[in-house]
Amino acid sequence: MEQESRKILICAGTGCVSCGALSLMDGLIEEIEAQGLTSQVSVVPTGCHGFCEQGPTLIFEPDQTLYVHVKKEDIAEIVEQDLKQGLKIERLLYEDPLTGKKTETFTSTDFFLKQERIVLKNCGFIDPEKIKDYLSREGYQGLKRALEKKTPEEVIEEVKNSGIRGRGGAGFPTGLKWSFCRQAESDKKYIICNADEGDPGAFMDRGVLEGDPHSVIEGMLIGAYAIGADEGYIYCRAEYPLAIKHLEKAIIDAEKAGFLGVNILDSGFNFHLYIRAGAGAFVCGEETALMASIEGKRGMPRVRPPFPAQKGLWDKPTNINNVETWSAIPHILRQGAEWYAQYGTEKSRGTKIFALTGKVNNTGLVEVPMGVTLRKIIFGIGGGIQGDKKFKAVQIGGPSGGCLPDSLLDLPIDYESLTSVGAMVGSGGLVVMDETTCMVDIARFFINFSQNESCGKCTPCREGNKRMYEILDRITRGEGKLEELESLKKLAEVIKNTSLCGLGQNAPNPVLATLKYFKDEFLAHIVDNQCPAGVCTAFLNYYIDNELCKKCGLCTKHCPMNAITGNKNTPYRIDISTCSKCGMCVEKCKFDAVIKK
Repeated sequence: MEQESRKILICAGTGCVSCGALSLMDGLIEEIEAQGLTSQVSVVPTGCHGFCEQGPTLIFEPDQTLYVHVKKEDIAEIVEQDLKQGLKIERLLYEDPLTGKKTETFTSTDFFLKQERIVLKNCGFIDPEKIKDYLSREGYQGLKRALEKKTPEEVIEEVKNSGIRGRGGAGFPTGLKWSFCRQAESDKKYIICNADEGDPGAFMDRGVLEGDPHSVIEGMLIGAYAIGADEGYIYCRAEYPLAIKHLEKAIIDAEKAGFLGVNILDSGFNFHLYIRAGAGAFVCGEETALMASIEGKRGMPRVRPPFPAQKGLWDKPTNINNVETWSAIPHILRQGAEWYAQYGTEKSRGTKIFALTGKVNNTGLVEVPMGVTLRKIIFGIGGGIQGDKKFKAVQIGGPSGGCLPDSLLDLPIDYESLTSVGAMVGSGGLVVMDETTCMVDIARFFINFSQNESCGKCTPCREGNKRMYEILDRITRGEGKLEELESLKKLAEVIKNTSLCGLGQNAPNPVLATLKYFKDEFLAHIVDNQCPAGVCTAFLNYYIDNELCKKCGLCTKHCPMNAITGNKNTPYRIDISTCSKCGMCVEKCKFDAVIKK
């Protein structure tokens, strides 16, 4: 039987596109047309649904059916069995990794059920390139309410009362920040959206920009009206071409609809918005470096004060917020401060988006009320650790955050709680690690990232991060000394206290956190001459268990150093003196016969 007025929402965000979502969409449209179902079924490309681990994903409306890991070969069956006969295709339904149960609808999966989607409300459910889709979901109603019913001061008061704090990392009260810029006297003011998302494993901003660009534009319009700005910039990483494409389309459509430009909605309010593509420098996430980059200068931070609210872009008062903050503003203006403040904790109101990645079953974008615990995110929404391995740590807050152990899984995620244990909310990266992760190696990875991204302007960051990396590198190579642990800690504290900007001030956090919570792993490397996780190759040797070996020869064929000898009549052996410890033999062996110890 044919289903009436069904809509297939296909995730066309960057993650699913990389898995073949566009060819899947073309195939679906072609088959639906061939079967004469065009009048009953439409296919809508959306932004990221958030369920990245399961992509490509399809959501059917109005019945809310969710299909995961959909391939082009599944199209004929979807059309014939589901669209024509109304029968669910069980093998394409999501299976809960903890219970093994299949769920038919996206709303019945723990991944979606345990979230509170405010900023992500539209992502995955509208075509981001069609302004009419945004308008159909109360788009630009927050702007209308602000222009028609509130003075700029009243808008700022609404934002203050909501309790929202900057979602870019520092957590400064947004309304208070706006009031500083509002009070600054100048003939010209600017606002900026910081979309220079550079944390490893973070893609919150990308998800919002790709899936709901108009929400960011509307938020900036409200902010510009409140502050008294008539010009704004979205500073977006050039590595986000789909986000930039959707933003460019959204700006053109908003101008045509009268939401951007001169005399917006006949209010007398003028505002023009431009996009600037950043070259990928992590330091340009710092607001003063970002402004220097927009001005055409090298992206390097400057000493504050003066703060941007007094002297920012081209020396004019400027307000900067990140993508998530701007995107939350329309919801606050539309539904009120009291509504927004019901979510979260007393000092951390509202919701927060996290990019859940690493050794967790359900990676993706999740939005939860502030104050929820790490356990609820990782084991509730995330579905637990991959391969039933043991949880070891979670890196929260990106390269500037801290690695927290299992003893802190029930810690509420808010600004004050995380700061008290040596971490930070940051922009919202959550990288989950299991028992196979070496925490010394992780600290080295993040410090290496920070030293590579340092602009070099101040000595503590430029030189200090290099020295920290050298110590950590020696430890992972089996050349560390016990006294270096104290040197590492002191060096980290000096860098933290004396660096010019947030990059340097927070770069030592991963080192300090791992020293605090995983010191036993440092001692194992230095004193016991071993890597407990079996990651650091300096401590490893590879052997072949001839009882398990089937003498297939795969290890020999793939060894880049020709370090493995043997044949069907002679036991296979690895020459330790030649072995480069690349691990290729372990990866290729189908019988677990290659052992590293």
